[in-house]
Amino acid sequence: MEDFSKEIKRRRTFAIISHPDAGKTTLTEKLLLYGGAINLAGSVKGKKTAKHAVSDWMEIEKERGISVTSSVMQFDYDGYCINILDTPGHQDFSEDTYRTLMAADSAVMVIDASKGVEAQTIKLFKVCVMRQIPIFTFINKLDREAKDTFELLDDIEKVLGIQTCPMNWPIGCGKNFQGIYDRKTKTITRFYAANNGQSEVEKTEALLKDPALDELIGRENHQKLDEEIELLDGASSELDIELVTKGKLTPVFFGSALTNFGVETFLQHFLSMTSSPLPRKADTGLIDPLTNGFSAFVFKIQANMNKAHRDRIAFLRICSGKFIAEEEVYHVQGTKKLRLSQPQQLMAQERKILSEAYAGDIIGVFDPGIFSIGDTICMPGEKFEYEGIPTFAPEHFAKIRQVDTMKRKQFIKGVTQIAREGAIQIFQEFNTGMEEIIVGVVGVLQFDVLKFRLESEYGVEIRMEQLPYEHIRWIENQEEIDITKLNVTSDTKKIKDMKENPLLLFVHAWSVTTVLERNKQLRLAEFRKN
Repeated sequence: MEDFSKEIKRRRTFAIISHPDAGKTTLTEKLLLYGGAINLAGSVKGKKTAKHAVSDWMEIEKERGISVTSSVMQFDYDGYCINILDTPGHQDFSEDTYRTLMAADSAVMVIDASKGVEAQTIKLFKVCVMRQIPIFTFINKLDREAKDTFELLDDIEKVLGIQTCPMNWPIGCGKNFQGIYDRKTKTITRFYAANNGQSEVEKTEALLKDPALDELIGRENHQKLDEEIELLDGASSELDIELVTKGKLTPVFFGSALTNFGVETFLQHFLSMTSSPLPRKADTGLIDPLTNGFSAFVFKIQANMNKAHRDRIAFLRICSGKFIAEEEVYHVQGTKKLRLSQPQQLMAQERKILSEAYAGDIIGVFDPGIFSIGDTICMPGEKFEYEGIPTFAPEHFAKIRQVDTMKRKQFIKGVTQIAREGAIQIFQEFNTGMEEIIVGVVGVLQFDVLKFRLESEYGVEIRMEQLPYEHIRWIENQEEIDITKLNVTSDTKKIKDMKENPLLLFVHAWSVTTVLERNKQLRLAEFRKN
């Protein structure tokens, strides 16, 4: 038992979130570098580092230099076992990020030092607050010209409404970025660039009172640092771990992921401040990771990760106990006992077959098409369900059909599989079969990804016709309502989702209000829980 609880206690599972282009994927790479998981770190852009980032594996990601799907990486560092969930920064893929945040115990928010808090950061931050998970901030790109450091902190406090507590402080920025000052140990770390950031950096440490400091970081930098520390000590919030745990205070770190400055310092602090996996809400109450048998939920499904084998992987977040590969488990939604086949640890697209895993870990299992997002898996003797994962309402709709009618089978298969991953939602006309398929997405870029994936993975070419609808509602009380007799406006369309649930599509927001006024007994919902 001792070993089992030791293994769980050394787990740390976190997601990295940011606005596109703030350097999130590059930071992930550098953390892997320090964990010894990779020898040379790639970055998303840049000629000098011609490798692609490990976490970006889809063709379209390499083409566009953006992350489209979330990926998972595990590595060991300093006695800890770390699971990182890298999420898409682009807002058109935010739904994938929301789901990933359900599987994380804390979040690292990456902010570009020259831009401060950006639109997508606000959106993702709100989800973290909703979940009340600890948020750590890494202010990145100090190797470029940056905003005033106090201004950046002010920006976080005002825009996001969370208190900040700087754990360290940058010395200079742009070409003059020398290193960082650690407030707790009162130590200055001077960094020296190494191998375009592909290897660990060399550094020299000195105490604040060191007489050789002028020489180490330059007299001007030294004077400025003394002034800023004085201001800082008088103005910033004290570190209160309890407030951090509730997501009301964010510890702030500075650095440059591209050059590796400050990355390891951040990792060390982060690990000492975060907790091991915590209990999770289920319909029977809180499930404790240490005292319960194996349980997990599906937060993501990804098809065709391996070109050679057309496969589907369901990603599970283990919430309690220990997973043993050959053991029989119970799939709550499918009401079936089963053995999870080909359990694997994933490093983006590289995989390693597992014989065991612990609470806090993320594992991939082969999905023969039985799992959906939000499903619970537990031991056969226990039957409980974890809280569902919200399905967000799509904002853009299109009618799609295949060009070659002979490829109907591949088309249906492709659309259905991609929909089960949660990237798109598919609907049908209320009284018809799959002749006409309506696709709903959160961001329009998802249409491009759908078209690209149907062609490259399933060999199906499609025609797409954009529809004018902007609002969608699920009918909550479908048992009490005859859908065919609803009194609706001329711009309302009746449709159903994959689980045969009835929905209404509207062009205008006022149509929603009108339909509710005309049908007093009708109850509509903006999103549903899987």
